[in-house]
Amino acid sequence: MSESEAPEPDQPAGAEEATGAKLFERWDVTGIEYDDPSTERYITVTPVEHTMGRHASKQFQKSEISIVERLINRLMQTDENTGKKQQATRIVRNAFDLVAERTEESPVQVLVSAVENAAPREETVRLKYGGISVPQAVDVAPQRRVDQALKFIAEGAHSASFKSPTDAHEALADQLTGAANYDVQTYAVNQKEEKERVAAAAR
Repeated sequence: MSESEAPEPDQPAGAEEATGAKLFERWDVTGIEYDDPSTERYITVTPVEHTMGRHASKQFQKSEISIVERLINRLMQTDENTGKKQQATRIVRNAFDLVAERTEESPVQVLVSAVENAAPREETVRLKYGGISVPQAVDVAPQRRVDQALKFIAEGAHSASFKSPTDAHEALADQLTGAANYDVQTYAVNQKEEKERVAAAAR
């Protein structure tokens, strides 16, 4: 048998599963497009939605966590959902199904676009001059931009579903699709616009 006809070496067990892993065993996370180069390195997309808190004690390592898990964690930061990760994961999974049904696009791509559109570029800080507090506009760091976007999306979903007939996953799907389309009526985009408007007035 010649070298050209030699059989290929066997792949290690589980290699196909590792390369073909999908988020929630349904959504492909490859080929995601980024429109904002400043936040691209801080929006990590992986097929893992629960890392067991392995980055919790490492400073700034949250950017290594999948953006989907970060959204799930942010949804837990309310009085009603504190610590209920399975419930938050189920809300995100069902919201992704709704987003895919409405947009006929990958819900992971919609989430990335929503985070980019809801991330404020400017905000204000308070500076004191001789006992007088003066607002001053500052640029927002890329990592904080992603944090703020996730916060706005989670807050919008919570406020729309709390004491309301709207289910949590429907409210989250509305926030994701609205932010991805840059709809200013969406809570997340509205908050971003408000922050930038206040900062523009404080330049």
